[in-house]
Amino acid sequence: MHEVSIISSIIDSVVSELEKHQVEKVEEVYLTLGSLTFLGEDQLLFAYDVLSKGTKLDGSKLVIEKEGVEVRCRSCDYRGEPVNIEGDFHGMIPVLQCPRCGEDVEVIKGKSCTVRSIRVVEKDVPV
Repeated sequence: MHEVSIISSIIDSVVSELEKHQVEKVEEVYLTLGSLTFLGEDQLLFAYDVLSKGTKLDGSKLVIEKEGVEVRCRSCDYRGEPVNIEGDFHGMIPVLQCPRCGEDVEVIKGKSCTVRSIRVVEKDVPV
């Protein structure tokens, strides 16, 4: 289950970043998740709830923003959604091609698993 190790790394990174700021409470962590990561949204949410307990993220919510697939064709410079020539590719490496000319494509979007932002309540700091 890759989701547990991914969430563990995300929590470690976020907690490390929070150390640099005067944060009273974390309310939400926004994660961009590309469809080519093949990570399960439900598994990520469950792992986050379990692994965030006892950390500065305890009680916060993981908000997952899905990222679709976008490609660029090396031959005709098409940009947009690809054609998958292998049918259902969940669990396998997809073979993608340009819907315009049928050539190989470069994936531009859809592989991300990135913390985009964190919604926090800052501590009152005397001036």
